[in-house]
Amino acid sequence: MATDSAEDAHATSPVVLKISPMAHFAVGFFALGLLVPVLTWPVAAPLLGIPVLLSALIVRFRTQADDSGVTVRTLLGSRSVRWEDIEGLRFSRGSWGRAQLKDGHRLQLPAVTFASLPRLTQASAGRVPNPYAD
Repeated sequence: MATDSAEDAHATSPVVLKISPMAHFAVGFFALGLLVPVLTWPVAAPLLGIPVLLSALIVRFRTQADDSGVTVRTLLGSRSVRWEDIEGLRFSRGSWGRAQLKDGHRLQLPAVTFASLPRLTQASAGRVPNPYAD
């Protein structure tokens, strides 16, 4: 009996898709590269704010999906959309997925790639088809 309730709790738990924390290493190397112009020309010191902004984006950007809908978190806010309001998902080569809403708008889904669709299938209770299923 305990396994059934554990499976039910796991099935309803939200799936959080976010940028890998390893991306902070790339930001760190970018910051090191910015030290050359900053140390050469101190007026360029505000350029060091760019890596701070990039790290904030890495921490904030995420998509959370559960059985009721999707919540997208961006740098300055978040937006929740129910699965019933989503007509479909679109993917372009080399970019994150976009939810095509029934009202005609598109909503970018941070960190959602074609490879993460099986996790979205599980979170959406099958509303998002799994392209890898038999």
